Amino acid sequence: QVQLVESRGGLVQPGGSLRLSCAASGSIFSIFLMGWYRQAPGKQRELVATITSGGARNHADSVKGRFTISRDNANNTVYLQMNSLKPEDTAVYYCNALTLYDGEYWGQGTQVTVSS
Repeated sequence: QVQLVESRGGLVQPGGSLRLSCAASGSIFSIFLMGWYRQAPGKQRELVATITSGGARNHADSVKGRFTISRDNANNTVYLQMNSLKPEDTAVYYCNALTLYDGEYWGQGTQVTVSS
């Protein structure tokens, strides 16, 4: 079992920045990929960024150059640094972990609202 606890999101003005964190606990040794997804009202959940246990990163085209995923292995935490935020980034953001033996886990989700 893996538990994922996300930091609180918030309300940010367009052009602003916000950093989300996701702390993993439990059977973390089995995690080989972590990522962030988001779901806007009326839309399907979409991939934002992923990072492997080795540190290889992937970002969706819609956030490239603005968002950066990173990880702190010592603290079992993954971050999503979001810069130059746009209203269309408004969504519930979910942390995700893929494990070798136990399948997939999700965080509880955190609301990010970009509005003036």
